[in-house]
Amino acid sequence: MKNKSDVSVMLKEAGILFAITLIAGLVLGLVNELTRDRIRIQQEKAVQEACAAVFQTAASFEEMEYEPDEALSQELGADGVKIGSVYRALGSDGNPLGVVVESTSTEGYGGNIVLYLGVTNEGVLNDISILEISETPGLGMLAPEELVPQFHEKNVDSFAYTKTGASAENEIDAIAGATITTKAVTNAVNGGLKAAQALTEGGASNE
Repeated sequence: MKNKSDVSVMLKEAGILFAITLIAGLVLGLVNELTRDRIRIQQEKAVQEACAAVFQTAASFEEMEYEPDEALSQELGADGVKIGSVYRALGSDGNPLGVVVESTSTEGYGGNIVLYLGVTNEGVLNDISILEISETPGLGMLAPEELVPQFHEKNVDSFAYTKTGASAENEIDAIAGATITTKAVTNAVNGGLKAAQALTEGGASNE
């Protein structure tokens, strides 16, 4: 049977442990509060930079509310594509010039590939910008330099990749040894184009 001294020691140790846990929790909470705004600002800055990269003629961007309809969602899902945030690109006079769409392929070789694409009201794809990619070094990781430029200022309904050399406006040269990455990027762009078409036809409203 434990004496009073043992009980006292146990209570003291429990109190110390509780105090340490409480202080650690308070410190973590404080750090989270201090860094939350900084992280949010950095994320917003990254988004604005991505939008500007794919729609250089726009003066500003405003987020839009958009959810693909069921038919489009199923079509995109079959290709492993998900549509994320969308933004209206505005000129210096405030008039809409087109949209910026965040499109994600879940079927990259190394995981998700997230990209932004800017599409004018006339359906011209200005550019794409890859925000997240974790493909094989020297192969799929070449996508930003080998695939991205091929989408510059194209006005087509969709793209197809080829291993024998692009000969048409809608064809993209695949990265040698990285067909899976090429397919994933191409599908993400095609999905974004379909969403952009719905957006520029008035299928969304401001948040």
